[in-house]
Amino acid sequence: MPAKSKAQQKAAGAALSAKRGDTPKSKLRGASKQMAESMTEKELEEFASTKRKGKPEHVSD
Repeated sequence: MPAKSKAQQKAAGAALSAKRGDTPKSKLRGASKQMAESMTEKELEEFASTKRKGKPEHVSD
């Protein structure tokens, strides 16, 4: 499932970093904190690897 916005993609990247142990989980906030708790590493990789070109900064959903 690809990210729908640049913000989603950035949040997934931050959550993935914390999941791998590169960033402390205490540094996460908002969506990235939720993503780290509820998604697998593979799901986060898919979100984070989405191409940014043509994506809006935010999506109202």
